[in-house]
Amino acid sequence: MTLFDRYITRNFVQAYLYCIAGFISIWLIFDVSDSISTFLDQHLSLGRVLEYYGTQVPQILVILLPISLLFVLGRMSRANEIVSMLTAGTSLIRLLTPLFLIALLTTAACFALNYSAAPHAEMARKIFFGGGGSSEIQGQIFRNRRESRTWFIQSFRPNSNRFNNVQVLQQSAFDHITMSFVAVTAEYDPGTHSWTLSDARIVRYDPAGNIISTEFEPTLVLRDWSETPYRLRSANMRAELMSLPELRDYLNFNSDFPDTLLAPFRTHFYYRIALPWTCLVIALMAAPLGVGFTRRGVLASVAIAILLTFALNFSTHLFLALGEGDRVPAWLAGWAPALIFGTIGLYLLQLRASNREASDFRGLFRRRIFAQ
Repeated sequence: MTLFDRYITRNFVQAYLYCIAGFISIWLIFDVSDSISTFLDQHLSLGRVLEYYGTQVPQILVILLPISLLFVLGRMSRANEIVSMLTAGTSLIRLLTPLFLIALLTTAACFALNYSAAPHAEMARKIFFGGGGSSEIQGQIFRNRRESRTWFIQSFRPNSNRFNNVQVLQQSAFDHITMSFVAVTAEYDPGTHSWTLSDARIVRYDPAGNIISTEFEPTLVLRDWSETPYRLRSANMRAELMSLPELRDYLNFNSDFPDTLLAPFRTHFYYRIALPWTCLVIALMAAPLGVGFTRRGVLASVAIAILLTFALNFSTHLFLALGEGDRVPAWLAGWAPALIFGTIGLYLLQLRASNREASDFRGLFRRRIFAQ
């Protein structure tokens, strides 16, 4: 790394870290002031409060990393550091290379946070303020379409392998009930991949729906059922609260679900992968727009960068809604904003590299509008 690269990197990273720390401090102040009454009412220790905020920081960082990139790039432009280096004969691409490398590292960090920790932040918040997650989930229904089996579960605890007051209906290919299992508890053994039903009643039916036989078993072990506790719990999962591995497993285990039901989970699967690239996209847009040789040009360029960032955020939520509603393919809903605004960023970079101002970018839209 040359002296020039070290100077650019040091100045950028220092301001970047200060910016992230400042934004987190502002968020922390507002969140503590909003939640302190709950902390006091529940008599929470300092350790529990710190544990709670440890689960929330990853989600906040995923939001703040791209915004901090935009803020710091604008700051460097206002200080005329980039312009001074350009007038010294350094090419724009060479000048911005360290910044783009940092943006790539930020993208990698954002992907690591968005892989699992950030999606679980909202669920951790609900569990934390809901009394530690000890409450039971009531009234669960799961339909195994591949094996024509329907589960009715009265209650179970989150992350538990034990389900209370269970009824399982086994159906034929023509949707006729052939067997019924009613048990006080159903417990899954992950080691043997088997279900143990306690105080079970097994009822068999003929094609007309008449009872053929009834049996009672204190303990009934079933080894040929493919359901797992995760699949049974997945019936009430929300896509936006699931990590990337959970979304992948959900789509794999429930591939027999209708496309309309799977659309939100497919969309968020691609969105989880595409979201971190927002950091690089913002760097591609903000870096060339921040280069201006006049104060008026810099202010106009920074304003355009902010507007493009808001447009990126709006399009992200728009395509998410379209993907969740199965209006557009899931991969397009997840990747479209990054691809569209990444292309705009590359065009701005080419525009600035040829010594044209951001006003030429605005003029491009004017010419196209009047041409129509």
